Amino acid sequence: MQPVDSALMCAVMDQATCLMGLCSNLDLEDWRSLKHVYYVVVLIVRRQGSRSQLLMAHRSEGKYMVGTWQLISGGLEPDETAWHGALREMREETGLAPGEFYRLSTVTTFCRLDNDSLNTAPMFCAIVEEDAAVTMNSEHTAFEWVDVDEAASRLMWPGDRQAPDEVQTVVLANGIAKEHMRIPVYR
Repeated sequence: MQPVDSALMCAVMDQATCLMGLCSNLDLEDWRSLKHVYYVVVLIVRRQGSRSQLLMAHRSEGKYMVGTWQLISGGLEPDETAWHGALREMREETGLAPGEFYRLSTVTTFCRLDNDSLNTAPMFCAIVEEDAAVTMNSEHTAFEWVDVDEAASRLMWPGDRQAPDEVQTVVLANGIAKEHMRIPVYR
């Protein structure tokens, strides 16, 4: 079998995975057998006076990435749009509904070798009320509100670490793209 060019793999897979050397062990047959999985990631933000905070959730036992602090995420249902899936995951995992909702330009793609899948996730930003009450489901054991400018240092994956900066510079700072990224939500 012919080895896959590692530069191509790094363009498609999460760079952290490639840096760990996992790409070099894949060959062309392995690459073709990967199934493509679509999921969504939601950055939930609340304003606390002059500060903005991002919700992070601690993964439960028996779940993928157990024991890590994560953003809210989940797979799409059949025939579900990405933004509808993001709203559903947000509601299911936190009990929250956004006052404002935005698509982000950040999209994360990575390879999971444990289930032989190539995963692609568009990211969204949801702004909630300052006093919004979080109700976690069984996927998480705890939650924490972290200042948006500190959140990147707490996240594992390179794609996840890029998104808080986009939230800061585009959504929270009223960047020029903000209104083009807004998704109308009705309560």
